[in-house]
Amino acid sequence: MIEKPHFETLKVEVDGRIGRVTLNRPKKLNALSRQLMSEIVQLGAWLKLREDIRVIIVSGAGRSFCAGFDLNDFSSASAGESPRQAADLGRLATDALTDVPQITIAAVHGHCVGGGVVFVAACDLRVATTETTFTIPEVDLGIPLAWGGIPRLVREIGPALTKELVLTCRPFGADEAKSIGFINQVVDSADLEATVTELALNLASKTLYSLHSTKQQVNAVMEEIAGTGRSAGDADMLVYAMRDPESRDATARYLAQRK
Repeated sequence: MIEKPHFETLKVEVDGRIGRVTLNRPKKLNALSRQLMSEIVQLGAWLKLREDIRVIIVSGAGRSFCAGFDLNDFSSASAGESPRQAADLGRLATDALTDVPQITIAAVHGHCVGGGVVFVAACDLRVATTETTFTIPEVDLGIPLAWGGIPRLVREIGPALTKELVLTCRPFGADEAKSIGFINQVVDSADLEATVTELALNLASKTLYSLHSTKQQVNAVMEEIAGTGRSAGDADMLVYAMRDPESRDATARYLAQRK
């Protein structure tokens, strides 16, 4: 058995053919810090070596699935780390989640914001509770939606809706998310755990080859429709926005309004 890496911002459990990955920063509403991003990349590499695990359930601890990227954490790079490296972590983490061989199921509740929406889009199947609210506030923050978020949304919900939701930054609920094809199921909060567990057990009972080949084929088609390969340049857009005076003013106004 391949030893599981040590994680501080993720909770990772394995029960037979099913793995559970929980974003575990509940006091920060599971905001996506650089450490959490780095641990997702580690997790992806480890899961590629675990053929015994066939399905992964991705959820968030506490009151919300994910509050988006941690602005305080991304405002400065660590020692020895360039701003571009810090800005590129989200793309690497999202790609790592997309590329795991297992079937991934996002179990979404509470708020799902910005980078959290991109994380959900990176999962194969998505279940949300009736009270879930999705928001993509990046443009209001003065920064572009990065991490491969644009091509992922375009191929899930189409270009017109992608432009509307990203440019207006308006929130949308689980029922709308299902109606536009972003979410597979909407359930009551009390039923989320049972629903995703039943779905995971159903998938885990199927043959490994069929699961892998179906995921690979669908992902290959999606890459032809709107590939994420060009998203390597997203980090440069983020670095520019963090230094652009108008963008920085927009970020300051957004944070002041939230306070």
